[in-house]
Amino acid sequence: MIRGEHIIKRFEGRTVLDDISVEFDQGKTNLIIGRSGSGKTVLMKCLVGLVPLDGGDIWYGTTCFSRLDFRQIKAIRQEMGMIFQGGALLDSSTVEENVRLPLDLFTDQSEEAKRERVDFCLRRVALGDVNRLYPSELSGGMIKRVAIARAIVMNPKYLFCDEPNSGLDPITSGVIDQLIHEITVEYGITTIINTHDMNSVLEIGEKVVFLHEGHKWWEGTSAEIMHSDNAELNDFVFASAMAKRTKVGR
Repeated sequence: MIRGEHIIKRFEGRTVLDDISVEFDQGKTNLIIGRSGSGKTVLMKCLVGLVPLDGGDIWYGTTCFSRLDFRQIKAIRQEMGMIFQGGALLDSSTVEENVRLPLDLFTDQSEEAKRERVDFCLRRVALGDVNRLYPSELSGGMIKRVAIARAIVMNPKYLFCDEPNSGLDPITSGVIDQLIHEITVEYGITTIINTHDMNSVLEIGEKVVFLHEGHKWWEGTSAEIMHSDNAELNDFVFASAMAKRTKVGR
């Protein structure tokens, strides 16, 4: 479980996150949604400690993450997995080398143990016989699955996903959504997904947090979102649906 209490973040005197309190549940896919500039990316960066808070606290279980020193933060970061928007694979490294990178950086496991763990994670994301391929030889969906394999290679307690479906077609997006959801439930991970994809919200949004102009404006489940009387949320849902329909129709 990850909990934010009265989070405030300012940049150059402008308040980007204003008194946000929110709890992200273990074993569930927790989605952060909102228009561009609503603060969702900044909130995720605050949650992983990439930017300092100007007010409030962030808790990982019973540990106040925002008050830890560098050594203590590093220890918790080893329990985090990250899936970046473009996959963020190293172009000059093979699939196997990309997936095993966290093991090389943070463990002293034997070469055999690393190889077995990498193979297991690649099988878990339904990728076989790609160990020696390079990112340039992979499709967009395969790149995202390799990124997921790398994110879970350290058996993380926490998984952060920044627009994991960006650039993917609807069918492949659905595959990635279901894979992230399955892994979250299977391993009891606290998963937080930053997204603007309403298909993701409706399919796997077990908890949804809607940000509007730096404020937490609404929270609930995917089942509740379509019956909300929140005007700004409804505008966002309608605009997202229209944008998706226009994109598909091109």
